[in-house]
Amino acid sequence: MKITAKKKQQFQDKIYTTTRQSWFIERDNLPWRKKINPYRIWVSEIMLQQTQVARCITLFNNWMKLFPTVRDVANSNQVKLLSAWRGLGYNSRAPRMKQTAIMIMEHYGGRFPKTYTELIKLPGIGPYTAGAIMNFAYNQPIPMIETNIRRVYIHEFFADAIEPVSEKNILELVEQTMDTDNPRLWFYALMDYGAYLGVTLKQKNKKYNPNIQSKSYTKQKTFKGSDREIRGYILKTLLQVKDHALNVQSLYKQLDQFTDELSRKQSIIADLVDEKFIEKSGNKIRLKM
Repeated sequence: MKITAKKKQQFQDKIYTTTRQSWFIERDNLPWRKKINPYRIWVSEIMLQQTQVARCITLFNNWMKLFPTVRDVANSNQVKLLSAWRGLGYNSRAPRMKQTAIMIMEHYGGRFPKTYTELIKLPGIGPYTAGAIMNFAYNQPIPMIETNIRRVYIHEFFADAIEPVSEKNILELVEQTMDTDNPRLWFYALMDYGAYLGVTLKQKNKKYNPNIQSKSYTKQKTFKGSDREIRGYILKTLLQVKDHALNVQSLYKQLDQFTDELSRKQSIIADLVDEKFIEKSGNKIRLKM
């Protein structure tokens, strides 16, 4: 799809005009938007994956008190990182952030790379996160897609599409319609507009969700009773007990509330050991420091 200069301007005007209303202006006070640097953008983007904005605000501020710089993340132990990450889910992200921080310290002198190519080489940083750092921290235009941006483009340009919409098609439109003079302002406005659509469209029609038309759409798996819930429970329990250690049989008994399958319990624990979250010695399981 080719966008004319006139249509591009109309689209940009719509986004900017809508997002200057009072509901949107409040979002300018989000902590990661007030004091901008690559580290704060990186932390906020990892936190915001699968977590609502309102929930992230307090957790982000607490994290910044504990780990004000990337050096602090690199030098921290896993117990402290996991404790700070509680409430965000996907616990594996916290240790991966430590891996990223260590690489930034060792290869870049504690400073985030300033190019997309270098950023995307870092562990745990994919195309979207690299794009977010470029756009928000450095104000350098890089086309990117996330849930809210995808919602905007499907709603505005593919509402009548019969076939599922590919990420490639959306990304081409993102690139054509970008405000390259101020990508930071533009992408924040796009994401805010997408969040707004997520609320208002559902109010009009509970069944309508533009993102369902995306080729990449997958329905989120139920958390209750999932391996992810059990993993979270194990780590949360080990964080709370003395010496961060438990007897294996005691832990198995606690996991009965989720499953009575011994093989499933053993498999989940084995995965956590392989991922270096925990270590098993004899009949003891403890958090890996």
